[in-house]
Amino acid sequence: MAAWGIDEHRIDTALAAVRAEPVSEPERDDLFARAVWSVLIEPGDSVAGKLIAAVGADRAARMIIDRAPASALVEACEGDITHEKAIDALDRWLPRLRSDDVLRSLENAARCRARMVVPHDRHWPEGFAALGPSEPVLLWARGDTALLRRPGVAIVGARAATGYGEHVAMEFTAGLAARGVAIISGGAYGIDGMAHRAALASAADTIAVLAGGVDRLYPSGHDALLTRVIADGLVIGEAPCGSAPTKWRFLQRNRVIAALARATVVVEAGHRSGALSTANHALDIGRPVGAVPGAITSAASAGCHRIIREGFAVCVTSVTEIMQLAFEGDGVLELPADDDAAASSGDDPVHTRVLDALRPRRGQTTLDIARAVGESESRVRAVLGLLSIDDRALCGDDALWRRPENRAKPSSAE
Repeated sequence: MAAWGIDEHRIDTALAAVRAEPVSEPERDDLFARAVWSVLIEPGDSVAGKLIAAVGADRAARMIIDRAPASALVEACEGDITHEKAIDALDRWLPRLRSDDVLRSLENAARCRARMVVPHDRHWPEGFAALGPSEPVLLWARGDTALLRRPGVAIVGARAATGYGEHVAMEFTAGLAARGVAIISGGAYGIDGMAHRAALASAADTIAVLAGGVDRLYPSGHDALLTRVIADGLVIGEAPCGSAPTKWRFLQRNRVIAALARATVVVEAGHRSGALSTANHALDIGRPVGAVPGAITSAASAGCHRIIREGFAVCVTSVTEIMQLAFEGDGVLELPADDDAAASSGDDPVHTRVLDALRPRRGQTTLDIARAVGESESRVRAVLGLLSIDDRALCGDDALWRRPENRAKPSSAE
């Protein structure tokens, strides 16, 4: 530890505060080295990734601390990087080599109860291996880190989403949630936000990947939403706590979304939408991409239409098609085809039965409604959450559910 030039007790204390389990002596240097690397580099730095893969995070960090020349980096990587790239990398990294910044990032993480997750941890996502040298050196996480190993689908799209796009995102999320699929997105306005909201309303697992530090919930308008994701799901990021999101970090954040998911579905995207960046990252690592068609006159769907037309994405119009795209029909329990068709069209029979059971003046518990409609309480709770998004069901201060008085009771035709 003396080689770091920092008080050993302070390092031990800082690491213990951001790890879920006690830190063993053999892993301390690797953990602290990864904290150093998270401060030195921008997400997706492939030169750092190659150096770490060649000699380990600990030795690689000590080479930078000892001001090793570019030739030493080239030799350590056995020629996998050029001398010019090594020089450029040192020019990027050395100005950030400040021990106070590393300790501050650890202390900031501890302050917001973030956890450090590293490649040898049991919850590290297997899918990250596809990123090669661009694999994250660590993740900062707030929430349930076990979700990192859950089978998931990325639902992404335009920030300036239309009502159609938000409705499709909500319905697809609900259908995937019913099949045990985790919903992954970027926490942004528009489609991302709707995907997270619908997942939470369905009591489904959801992961939000941030471009900045996980202590700086961004966008600020989603502070409450992301706080709920932390409580019931997971928020992750690569950048050290205290870091602001930048354009480059948003672009690199998208590769993490793509690598976490079995498939990426673009619900809406303009010609220059950032959601297309996620789709491109997915294609780069061999993951399937789906795109939702929209009106041919809609600028919000122009990007989706382009990637379908050019053969980069599969046209998806139902939850079943997304399941086939992501899992080839295996791995996740599917609902009967009739239920899926109903859910994708917005006429889920369970939704109709729950609406029929609701009363405008007499409040009911979820258990009361479950008994009335003949469904499990967990399923009814998920449906009520979705109905509440559309203001078709209200939960009062007494925790009882009612139908809004200005909403008509569904007819038998519904």
